[in-house]
Amino acid sequence: MSDGNKIGFWTCTALVVGNVIGMGIFILPASLAPYGFNALIGWVVTLAGCLVLARVFAHLSHALPGADGPYGYIRSTLGELPAYMALWAYWVSLWLTNAALATGVVGYITVVMPDLGRIQPALFALGLLWSFVAVNLLGVRTGGGVQIVTTVLKLLPMVAIALLGGWILLITPATFVAHPPVTPVTLSGVMAASTIALYAMLGIESASIPAGRVDNPGRTIPRATMAGTVLTALVYIVVSTVPILLIKQTELADSGAPFAMLMDRYVGAGVGRWLSLFVVVSGLGALNGWTLLVGELTRTMAVNGVLPAVFARNNRHGAPAIALVVTGVLASIMIWMSYSNSLVAAFTFLTRVVTAANLPLYLCCSLALAVLWRRGEVAQLRRRALLVAITGALYVVFAFIGSGEEPFLLALALMAAGLPLYAFMRLRRHAVTPVKV
Repeated sequence: MSDGNKIGFWTCTALVVGNVIGMGIFILPASLAPYGFNALIGWVVTLAGCLVLARVFAHLSHALPGADGPYGYIRSTLGELPAYMALWAYWVSLWLTNAALATGVVGYITVVMPDLGRIQPALFALGLLWSFVAVNLLGVRTGGGVQIVTTVLKLLPMVAIALLGGWILLITPATFVAHPPVTPVTLSGVMAASTIALYAMLGIESASIPAGRVDNPGRTIPRATMAGTVLTALVYIVVSTVPILLIKQTELADSGAPFAMLMDRYVGAGVGRWLSLFVVVSGLGALNGWTLLVGELTRTMAVNGVLPAVFARNNRHGAPAIALVVTGVLASIMIWMSYSNSLVAAFTFLTRVVTAANLPLYLCCSLALAVLWRRGEVAQLRRRALLVAITGALYVVFAFIGSGEEPFLLALALMAAGLPLYAFMRLRRHAVTPVKV
């Protein structure tokens, strides 16, 4: 592959930031409002856990620069079956994420531009989905370029919220303590809030997924993973604290657009509508980033023989065309299904499935790092690498417990659903392998 089809540090960082900051952060202040200060503590726990997981991926990419992303990390340490099961569940979560993002963006666009509400919502969502499939069919560098632009744009409303909070703190600091949340702080409240917050942090592994397309992956992926996760963590802490302290708990819990409410109240009526425009940009940027990743992950799994080989074929732009089209079709089916129920109910269900489907990948990668430590293959900071691996695994267990029984069972069901295909592909490989005499 030519260097023209490689992506570097800034694109990888944009993938992390752009995929993590999707649409969840714009509605989570309302979802977390009933938990009061439990939400702030939960955010700290979640962000700390995700920083540890980011370090897990950084260590793995540095120790195994030739591996083709998480599939390679897990396969070379835990074996092919665990790698397949974790990546299968994660693969399903990617096109489910695209379906959720497309439906969510349509809801925001029709608020910002009411005239677009005349378009049938499902068709509108499908149009957005396939627009970004088309962008990524032009190659990973084209999709990466779009990701950089949308990531810069989506950070602007975050900066606006941070500046507003800083301005109010300087002018009228008493506002921050005028109506504090009244919900008592409890361990169960913190665990529940941290699990909800985890959905908004999914995507920290984004730089490692297209490892085969990254220039100097052993250096670029660790730097981009940590830089993107730290930047996102700082942004999230600030923008999550401001609305919780400035808006009454009951009002915030009932708000469908908490950041827009904040801007309308403290800056001026109508300002929140313009902020909603950036929510749309954020959702579109995440849709582009996840489309890029699902194509690359599908190609990786096909190259490793656990998905049909046709998915590994690239077009003249170096893009995994068939993989992008097939996953686009799967996401399209989910979009049609989501509009058979209420949009909120469908979006909520999809996000729970997505969160559950990501946790096996995080657990397996943490265990993979522990295996590398045992083999003596983590060259730098060996003791710290083991601590990172153990802490990462414990955090995933904590997240599973906090999410409850249903998401855990969903994750198991997703992994089990892929086993028949795995068995078929193994039989097929053995059938075409010549017998040595």
